[in-house]
Order: sequence, then C-alpha cells, then structure tokens
Amino acid sequence: MSTLLVVGGSGFIGRDVCRFAVRDGHEVRSVSRGGRPDVGEEWAEAVSWTSADLFRPNAWRDRLDAGVLTALEAERAGVDGFVFLSAAANPPGVRNAHLTAKRRVEASIADLDLDAVVLRPGPVYGEGQPHLPGVADRVLRFVASAPPLASRLGELRPLAVGTVARAAYRAALDPGERLLDVSDIRDLAD
Repeated sequence: MSTLLVVGGSGFIGRDVCRFAVRDGHEVRSVSRGGRPDVGEEWAEAVSWTSADLFRPNAWRDRLDAGVLTALEAERAGVDGFVFLSAAANPPGVRNAHLTAKRRVEASIADLDLDAVVLRPGPVYGEGQPHLPGVADRVLRFVASAPPLASRLGELRPLAVGTVARAAYRAALDPGERLLDVSDIRDLAD
C-alpha cells in the first residue's frame, strides 16, 4: 500500500480523501491548520494528523518522508505524483483573485518534474459544506439530481463532495500529467 499525505485532510473534501485511503489500507498523513477534525469516526483514528501553518514549511517539513504539502516541496522531495484541487470557475461571491491564484498554481506545477493531476470541479456540495449556506447546498444537490438541468451547466455542474474526493484519491494512486474537468472527475469517481 501507499502512503498519502493529504493537505487539508481535516477540511470538507480532504476528510473524504482520508476516509477512502484509510478504508483501502493506505497509510494516511494529514497536515492542516486545524489538525485532527472533531469527528468520532474510526477512520480518523488511523490518520496521522499534524496541525501546522502551511505557509511556514519549516514547522512541518520533518513530517514529509512520504509526501509533501506543496508542489515545490513535492518536486524537491522526489514525490512521484501530486494532485491539486483547483476550480472550474469562481464560486459566487468570491473575488476573481481566487480563480487567478488557482490558475497560477496550475501553470507553476506544470513546469515541475513530477506527475501532476489538476482537478477542476464545479461547485461542490454535501453535508458540512463550510462555504455555502444550507439552502445553497440544497439547491446544488437538486440541480445535480436533475440531469437535464445539470448537463446544461457544463463545467459548472455541481458535484457531490464524495465524487470529488473519490476522484482526487484515485488520481493520487495513479497520477499522470493531466487536467480533469467536471466530466473527467465524474468518470474517475465512478
């Protein structure tokens, strides 16, 4: 089995990535600002949690014998694959700088000496979505459940948190230089 380092493993999507990896018998480590999430589920006991400021790598670099937190550290450490969760578009109410920053990271990791997978999901919904009010989460869930409506949105089609997490997890196990759009993410998750 592999060792996976999940940056932000205590977050909305990261929790599911950790859960899938533990379920399949992988060693899982996570580094995030919050450290271990407040969940009483068995999979969380199997993850090695580190609470650290991601912008101060000296505080967590010693935890990187099997993975890394950033693409530069990944390349430096000789990691084979790196998965970056980007976005298809700016979420409503979020400044354009958000998407601009995501695209800059995509361009930067494309030039590194490692297999990089970039996932570009549309809006992500699911229980515990911290960035959307409950009503917005329910609307996204409804849109996703109505194929004629969802398909009209193209790359802005909403995806369930489990779908995005499963695709990220599978991409980590089989990296390659590729860009996954909403359709690709759905296919990889199925």
